[in-house]
Amino acid sequence: MATVLVVDDEPEIRTSLRGILAEEGLRVLEAGDGRQALDVVHRENPELVILDIWMPEVDGLQLLQQLHDETPAPAVIMISGHGNIETAVKATKLGAFDFIEKPFSLDALLRVVNRALDHHAAELRRVEAVPTNGSSAADHPSEAAETAAAPAPSAQRWSERTIGRSVVASGHGLHSGVKTGLILQPLPAGSGILFTSLSTENTVPAHLDWVDSTGYATTLHRNGVTAKTVEHLLATLHAYRITNLLVKMQGEIPIMDGSATEFCRLIESAGLVDQGGAVEEIVVNRRIVVGREDSESIAIDPANGFGISYTLRYPHPVGVQEYTYIHRGPESFREEIAPARTFGFLRDMKQLAAMGLASGGRLDNCILIDDEKVVNTTLRFPDEFARHKILDIMGDAYLLGRPIRGMITARMTGHSDNIALLHEIRKAMGLA
Repeated sequence: MATVLVVDDEPEIRTSLRGILAEEGLRVLEAGDGRQALDVVHRENPELVILDIWMPEVDGLQLLQQLHDETPAPAVIMISGHGNIETAVKATKLGAFDFIEKPFSLDALLRVVNRALDHHAAELRRVEAVPTNGSSAADHPSEAAETAAAPAPSAQRWSERTIGRSVVASGHGLHSGVKTGLILQPLPAGSGILFTSLSTENTVPAHLDWVDSTGYATTLHRNGVTAKTVEHLLATLHAYRITNLLVKMQGEIPIMDGSATEFCRLIESAGLVDQGGAVEEIVVNRRIVVGREDSESIAIDPANGFGISYTLRYPHPVGVQEYTYIHRGPESFREEIAPARTFGFLRDMKQLAAMGLASGGRLDNCILIDDEKVVNTTLRFPDEFARHKILDIMGDAYLLGRPIRGMITARMTGHSDNIALLHEIRKAMGLA
């Protein structure tokens, strides 16, 4: 029987939570303030603490820091009636497993409680186990996509994967301009990649079925949950073969510096956990084309692994850029594709502003180009724009929910074309 400590200065909240959790077979303890809570933790060693963020004397965030130093440290779920994404990010940085807003539904609370207890148990098992380097065969080039050659005879099956612990990031939305945050949390095998916000228990899966718009970014929407500008994060999850993850955000994924480098750092700081089970590749067995091959087009061909070749043609000062990327695992993505940043033309900024887009575009989170030159930075690669287009394609491609084996070739395409190709792949391969 797991022990849960409820810490809240409102007696009615404690009584309500006690009843709910006791009915689930949990042993429930209570504390009305932070000092009392620490005494209970030292005596009882609860597996989980449900902690109100606003309390007299010692507030929830201060207590969270102290709980994080306990051995073994309990899992902590923060609750608040006045929460926002910035507070949630701060709490997660301090070690909280999750953050939920009052009033919360019974089902939503129990789902988070069960995930927290499962995660705590897994952490204890991991500490007791013999240490390993945390890598898996899927991370090594010998078993990753090596070349765009003839197709292999059968699909490879990859272990399901999540991250080892919750991690957070802060930034601004590129198109909304709103200061926002991002919380990535582990999920059990079979969950998929889900986007949600603090204010709802609803989620929108990272899947082609829920693409809502593709104007200058890819947006997902379902049941009142909207997730904008998901492509850079999804490209990173694709590269690291993460299949189960909860993404908490506030409307739009932060743009960071315009690239996926920070998302790589986040994933690597969290660690990768192979969960067993299996995700089977989609093996493309014939050429599939969208658009005219002599102009704007995107196609995929049978191949021995996964790769993307992109050709970009713009007037001076950009010119022609071409780059071919063969995915060999997280290392190749981190070095070749992740650093490539979003770019835009100054002449288009007025139009984007009129459309309510690019409000968060800043000198440090996108490459700005005028009629003569790049005006605000030094390029990281001579072909950085083509590489960034590959980053976008790699993110959109993961919306089929499984890795693809095939070689994508694209010329002057964008998100709408990427999504159109996914629909054609699904139709040609008879996918559900």
